[in-house]
Amino acid sequence: MKIIVTGDTHISGKNKPLPHRLLTACEEADLIIHTGDWKSPEIYQTLREYAEVKGVYGNVDGEEITDQFPIKDRLDVKGYKIGIVHGHGEKKTTEKRAIEAFQEDMPDILIFGHSHIPLIRYFKKTLLMNPGSPTDKRKLPFYSFGVLEIGEELRTEIVYFK
Repeated sequence: MKIIVTGDTHISGKNKPLPHRLLTACEEADLIIHTGDWKSPEIYQTLREYAEVKGVYGNVDGEEITDQFPIKDRLDVKGYKIGIVHGHGEKKTTEKRAIEAFQEDMPDILIFGHSHIPLIRYFKKTLLMNPGSPTDKRKLPFYSFGVLEIGEELRTEIVYFK
């Protein structure tokens, strides 16, 4: 199963399309996960043209998003528990806030966003993944999104592009 992981798209309405590089990857997706800060429901509508979409809302999302998505979610995919949360809040790092959101029952894979800083690493026995942003790289040199492949083995990747 191939999962494209994205978030922090920050696109209002149809004023700016999602990057071609991300959409090309979505053509091969079995599932797309969005970590929040959609900014507009049109992003969901675009992504669902490629595959099933799961996601959460972020701190810049309005009612049209918060009414449609939870603040955190948990999926079971091919025997793996996947937690999804945006990671916003006060004090502590985004990573620590994401971990605390699931501290009662840690998933196998924890996907979060908010910082726009791509990350793949383990925290104890949980794989942490932040896909960065395909549209708002901030001070980083590249835009990014994640790929998570679940099969006989688990494969993760951050795709960087200009």
